[in-house]
Amino acid sequence: MTSSNATRKKPDPIELFFEDLARRQHEPLLQRASGTVRFDISNGEAVEHWQVSIRAGDIRVSRKDGKADATIQAERPLFAKMVTGRANALAAVLRGAATCEGDLGLVILFQRLFPAPPSAAGVKP
Repeated sequence: MTSSNATRKKPDPIELFFEDLARRQHEPLLQRASGTVRFDISNGEAVEHWQVSIRAGDIRVSRKDGKADATIQAERPLFAKMVTGRANALAAVLRGAATCEGDLGLVILFQRLFPAPPSAAGVKP
């Protein structure tokens, strides 16, 4: 292994999720939704912010810490599981592992954008 391979950083699933969302620009699953959802992701004492603005399915992603219609707060390891389908956002809120404030309907709609659990891909009914 060369030294450049040893220092290569593993892709961050949270950044990948939001970058993919930004590339889409329009999401048919949110066609009837409008509002702003801010994600406050804690990692120790630091908090990173991602803000997703939705207007009739058109999506904009930024790193703003601004006013939002709904806010989801979670620890980084839990949120990484949400964006990879290994944890359900609403279930995390219900059990108190994450918090949600504001427009719960918008959060429920947004959850559609989180991937399904990895085991669900090959399961036949």
